[in-house]
Amino acid sequence: MSWHVHAETLARYARGTVDATQQFSVEAHLVSCGACRASIASFVDVRALERTWDVIEGETAAPPAGAIERLMVGFSIKEHIARLLAATPSLRRSWLLAIAAVLTLAVLVANGAPNGYVFFLAVAPLLPLAGIAAAYGPGIDPTYEIGLVAPMRSVGLLLIRAVAVLVSTIVLSTIAALFLPGFDWRILAWQLPSLGLVTGSLALSTIVHPLRAAIAVAATWLVGISAAAAIVSSPTPARAVFGGVMQLVLLIVTIGAGVFLVARREEFERGEHR
Repeated sequence: MSWHVHAETLARYARGTVDATQQFSVEAHLVSCGACRASIASFVDVRALERTWDVIEGETAAPPAGAIERLMVGFSIKEHIARLLAATPSLRRSWLLAIAAVLTLAVLVANGAPNGYVFFLAVAPLLPLAGIAAAYGPGIDPTYEIGLVAPMRSVGLLLIRAVAVLVSTIVLSTIAALFLPGFDWRILAWQLPSLGLVTGSLALSTIVHPLRAAIAVAATWLVGISAAAAIVSSPTPARAVFGGVMQLVLLIVTIGAGVFLVARREEFERGEHR
């Protein structure tokens, strides 16, 4: 090394008072010059450096596993998957309580209002869709960047979270359905729409941001249900709107969206859906 950084410049660099050009020059030189690295040590505020490292360690240290995470690990789920699942926003207690509140309202409407069953069948499929929209994606998932570097593919993480959200929401919806008036086919009529909306949203997420995909699918569902309910003139609108034809259409949509999702799964790795 034919030259070394002047001691005064090293002192100013350690204090953070050099301009950007000098900073880049000093840093580039320090990488290859052991003598200057040794010299700058005398100008560094050791206490300030220790405080900085304490903050960094506090921010990056992994938090202790919670009850849900420990439960998943107890069921032989790998630790990194359990942590990514436990960090899912739409699997938190506050979110699940909100879902339960919406389902309670839907059940009350179904029991108290004329044709209130239509309201429940329209709302129930939207809940897992909302949960998945809040489960993955930049700007929504606080662990999105961590998930990108996790030892698994992005589409794998998305599908695992989607299944977890779908199962938890379906459990809550099934419990709520037990309190609906009557006990017939309508109790299960929301399940295929739930699967269809979720699969459609995941497929559309390969093209646009997951949140936008969920909003587009939800809007299409609500417009379609409202139009169908306005058109039919039947004493049993729930059967007319959510009956066999609707179930068949949604089955076809689910299969088609699933095929589309598999075909475009690499888009999640490229990040083009952001």
